[in-house]
Amino acid sequence: MKGLILSGGKGTRLRPLTYTRAKQLLPLANKPVLFYAVEALLEAGIREVGIVVGDTHEEIRAAVGDGARWRERWGPEVRVTYIQQSEPLGLAHAVLTARAFLGDERFIMFLGDNLIGEPLAPIVRTFATPDCADHCRILLTPVENPREFGVAELEPVSAAKGKPAGEPRVRRLIEKPKQPPSDLALVGVYCFDRHIFAAAEAIAPSARGELEITDAIQWLIDHGFDVRPHLLAGYWIDTGKMEDILAANRQVLAGLGGAVDPSAVVSPDSVLQGDVTVQAGARIVGSVVRGPAIIGERTLIENAYVGPFSSIYHDVTIANSEVEYCIVLEHSRIADVPGRIEASLIGRYAEVTASAAKPRAHRLMLGDYSRVGVPGV
Repeated sequence: MKGLILSGGKGTRLRPLTYTRAKQLLPLANKPVLFYAVEALLEAGIREVGIVVGDTHEEIRAAVGDGARWRERWGPEVRVTYIQQSEPLGLAHAVLTARAFLGDERFIMFLGDNLIGEPLAPIVRTFATPDCADHCRILLTPVENPREFGVAELEPVSAAKGKPAGEPRVRRLIEKPKQPPSDLALVGVYCFDRHIFAAAEAIAPSARGELEITDAIQWLIDHGFDVRPHLLAGYWIDTGKMEDILAANRQVLAGLGGAVDPSAVVSPDSVLQGDVTVQAGARIVGSVVRGPAIIGERTLIENAYVGPFSSIYHDVTIANSEVEYCIVLEHSRIADVPGRIEASLIGRYAEVTASAAKPRAHRLMLGDYSRVGVPGV
């Protein structure tokens, strides 16, 4: 099987950060979200990965490369191929765009800004077997607000095509239903065989002008193809909003462990508590860092406090300030800030500093779609 990762979205919900950076390259525990998708496929035994790209293709190509960074661990056959999508015309359109790469092979498709907490190897292994009668398998997970998602309605079956009695079948998919038939939302991971191409060619664009993957899967169902669900046992996070990015970062940090690179410097009067990762060339001076947390390469933490579930990227300075449950991107500077910064996402080359000007006031330069919370009286 081949793997297909969709990485062409514009990330409108994460502006202004995504005006200057592909949303799939925002870091979780100092590693781009997209890398977790690639590694999930490699862990599942996939060695040929196609990445569908759009306007941000140059940045994604530069970050991911041809797969060389993963060959030492997963073998010399690892290859990454880029597939240019002319316009963001929907997930089913992206599948059609990738047809030359995919051929007639079965494949697994992964949305590049999603994070899941379950290995894909059993799913891939089952779907790739020659006697597998499934034409499509979709990952589902229960959600509290099914009206905001594409939702699956299942029907039980007794026994068919060698399936064990009682294994469910997908009856229909409904996009953001007013009256949800279930709480099972589609996760951004799908397994398809070659019939998905006929489905994608047969459907009409939706009201928003896109070829929707839910419509293509419904076409398969309506035409008698076998569409089966897989209920996700682990977590699933769509990292499309700041709150989701922070939650995903928390999940990754919780399983990261701790290590201090030999080239890093931690002064004797500093304290590292819990699982703290300190990367190459970082310096921690007169500070407290409570894990799980990660301090990036060449970053300086001086007379500061970094609290749990914080990821501080490379070449950052945090001095005489406190941050907790934050992601701070590269080349940023936080200095002399009274009070604690928490539950925040600080962009690249940002500066957050105290001002000595009188009278006291908040002085801000913010891009479009920015959000700032200031203490009330």
